[in-house]
Amino acid sequence: MTRPLATRASRRRTTGSLLTALLCAAGLTAPATAGPAGREPAAPAQEHASPALDAGLALTPPMGFNNWNSTHCRAEFDEAMVKDIADLFVEKGLKDAGYEYVNLDDCWALPERDTEGRLVPDPARFPNGIEAVADYVHARGLKFGIYTSAGTKTCSDIGFPGALGHEYGDARQFADWGVDYLKYDNCNNRGADAVRRYTTMRDALRATGRPIVYSVCEWGENKPWRWAGGLGHLWRTTGDIRDTWGSMLSILKKNLPLAEHAGPGRWNDPDMLEVGNGGMTGTEYRTHFSMWSVMAAPLLIGTDLRDASEETFEILGNREVIAVDQDPLGKQGSVVSSEGGRWVVAKEMRDGSRAVALFNESGGPQRITTSAEAVGLPDAPVYTLRDLWRHESSHTAGTVSATVPAHGTVLLRVRAGSGRPHHPPAVALGPDGATLLEAGVRRR
Repeated sequence: MTRPLATRASRRRTTGSLLTALLCAAGLTAPATAGPAGREPAAPAQEHASPALDAGLALTPPMGFNNWNSTHCRAEFDEAMVKDIADLFVEKGLKDAGYEYVNLDDCWALPERDTEGRLVPDPARFPNGIEAVADYVHARGLKFGIYTSAGTKTCSDIGFPGALGHEYGDARQFADWGVDYLKYDNCNNRGADAVRRYTTMRDALRATGRPIVYSVCEWGENKPWRWAGGLGHLWRTTGDIRDTWGSMLSILKKNLPLAEHAGPGRWNDPDMLEVGNGGMTGTEYRTHFSMWSVMAAPLLIGTDLRDASEETFEILGNREVIAVDQDPLGKQGSVVSSEGGRWVVAKEMRDGSRAVALFNESGGPQRITTSAEAVGLPDAPVYTLRDLWRHESSHTAGTVSATVPAHGTVLLRVRAGSGRPHHPPAVALGPDGATLLEAGVRRR
């Protein structure tokens, strides 16, 4: 969501020795101390691996839904919508394709806590409470997520209560409701040290004993890829996405250089998907989905599926592209080349193949060429190319090439082979996806 500037004030302090003793007694890690003023937050002591590896959580990037991009705080965000999305996950095959989390964003609560300090679901939006909605989602074999902020208030201008100072009580309340995923935002934090705030909620979630995926959503402000791997399962690397080509492209370029920090249980998060919200073309949405997948990004649908077109379902449900995102090796794709807006991004896959995105940033068709060697494949007499959008296979002696439409992406799965090829020669694709000409990749 669009975040106002966080409130800057004195950092909230706790009684360190007592808190440390209590956490140690519970077998938990004490919150990290703040670094020197003006410096980047220090990584939590003795926290180098993701907690996911212990809990078995988010070993591949989380997939699911979040309402914010399509509803913000409008009235259509309510219990009926959440239930309908869960039903559509099942009916449209999205659950079978790997989507599992149905997540609430901001505005689900009342602006004030109750007299005992507990969060209160908005009775107009959720007349049966949050636990009933979680039960409905769980009954369909799915998982349920919720949102709050690591500050005194959430990011909405309405001013819903945040979790700062209430971390253990709120985490317990979420666990009791059956929450499986927490998005933890960064507004109204009084200038408190980011590592300390996010560590406290990490410890509070652990103390519940319930496995909960933990999304660190501080927009990349404190370079969380350097420290959040020991706290959460994913961390936002950028500001909020908008449903425009420029926004998506800007976020893509910021997230691409961070490949070394991603892996099973620890994912760079370039924000939720805008696919289907109407601000981009179908070609641009395919690029959006292709590049998020080759970057091993979380795939959280951000459109109201009740109104989605068949093209939207076709993009979101492309299992060959999803398989790139969900590959268990957990590698984020790396940039091979980007000259002249002709991007080649390659992702190592567990079976030894490479997912190769030929992405055309420019406003006109361009021919993009790389090689099997350049994307990291071993020498072989022949390579198989699988086009993951056209669902067709071809072969090459080593050249990987396509004519890519403006703002388009050809996403390939490239495998080394041996012996005589069993597929036709690779071809270049025109702006409309039709064959233009043979790519001139003959066996050497």
